Amino acid sequence: MTKLLEINGLTTYFYTSGGTVKAVDGISYDLEEGETLAIVGESGCGKSVSALSLMRLIPNPPGEIVDGKIIFMGKDLLSLSDEEMRNIRGKDMGMVFQEPMTSLNPVLTIGLQLTETLIQHLNVTPEDANKRALELMQMVGISDAGRRLSQYPHHLSGGMRQRVMIAMALACEPKLIIADEPTTALDVTIQAQILELMKNLTRDHGIAMIIITHNLGVVARYADRVNVMYAGRIIEKGSAHQIYHNPSHPYTLALLKSVPRMDQPRQAKLDPVDGQPPDLTKLDGGCAFRPRCRYVIDRCAAEIPELEETSDGQLTACWHGGKLNDPLQEAS
Repeated sequence: MTKLLEINGLTTYFYTSGGTVKAVDGISYDLEEGETLAIVGESGCGKSVSALSLMRLIPNPPGEIVDGKIIFMGKDLLSLSDEEMRNIRGKDMGMVFQEPMTSLNPVLTIGLQLTETLIQHLNVTPEDANKRALELMQMVGISDAGRRLSQYPHHLSGGMRQRVMIAMALACEPKLIIADEPTTALDVTIQAQILELMKNLTRDHGIAMIIITHNLGVVARYADRVNVMYAGRIIEKGSAHQIYHNPSHPYTLALLKSVPRMDQPRQAKLDPVDGQPPDLTKLDGGCAFRPRCRYVIDRCAAEIPELEETSDGQLTACWHGGKLNDPLQEAS
C-alpha cells in the first residue's frame, strides 16, 4: 500500500487566560490508502483538535499549530496558502463533523449545500451538480431524495442529517474522510446503520478513513489500526487485534476493562478508570496518566516515556514496556 498521510510531531496549543493548553503535544502517525484508523480516548484528550489541525480549521486566536508536519498526498499542508488549503478541503479530504445540526447551514436547502461543494471543486454546471447531489443522497440511503434536496436541515431527522453530512464528505470522491464522533447524537440502531454505510462506501471507493471515537465497540468492528490518545499525546499504537488482545499501556487496559463484556456474568461489576483527566495547562515533566495508574513507579514522575515498540508493529509509551501483570486475557 501507498502512504496517503504522514504526520510528524504535530503540536497544537491554545493560549487562554488560564494558561497554555497543550491540546496536541507532538503526535506522529501515518495512514495508507484505503485504510481505516481509529483515534481513541476520553473527552479532552486532543482527538478532535488533532483532526481540526489536519484540516487546518483551528481558530486563531486562541489556537495555533506551533510545530510539526502534515504530509498529505506528497504535500506539506502546513506550508500551503489558505487558498491552496481550501482547494484540498472538500475535494481531496472530507470531514464528517460531530454534530450535524450545527454543521449544516439552517437557512440553506440540503440541495444547495450539496451542490455548492461540487460547483466549487469540480467546476460542473448547476444541472450536473443537481444530478450528482441526487446520486449522493441515494447512495447514502436517503429515501425520496429528490424531495429532500429542497428541504432544510430542520426537516430531517438526526440520522438523515448525518447521512447528508456523509454525502457532502463523499461528494468529490476524496482520498480521505475524517469522521469525528459520527454517531454521538444518534440512537443505537441508527449508529449501526451509519457506521456500516461509511465502512461500505470507503471500501467500495478505496477511501481512507480516520474515525475519532470513545466507543471501543466501534473500534473493534471497523478499524484496521488504532491510536490511543491521552493528554494530547499518543500513548499506544497498534492493529485493532493487538490493542484488544494484548493492550500494552495501563490506560488502554483500563479503558478495555471498563467496558461491559458479554463473556462475564451479568452481576459482574464494571472496573472504571479511577480519577479525572489531567488539566492540560498544568502538565509536568512526568507521565500524565500516573495519578490514575495502578502500575505507577518512581520513574513515572521524573520522565515522560516515549513510544517504543513492544511487539510486531505495536508501540507503547510506558516505562513498563508493555509488560503488565494483569493482561486482559486473564479476565476472560
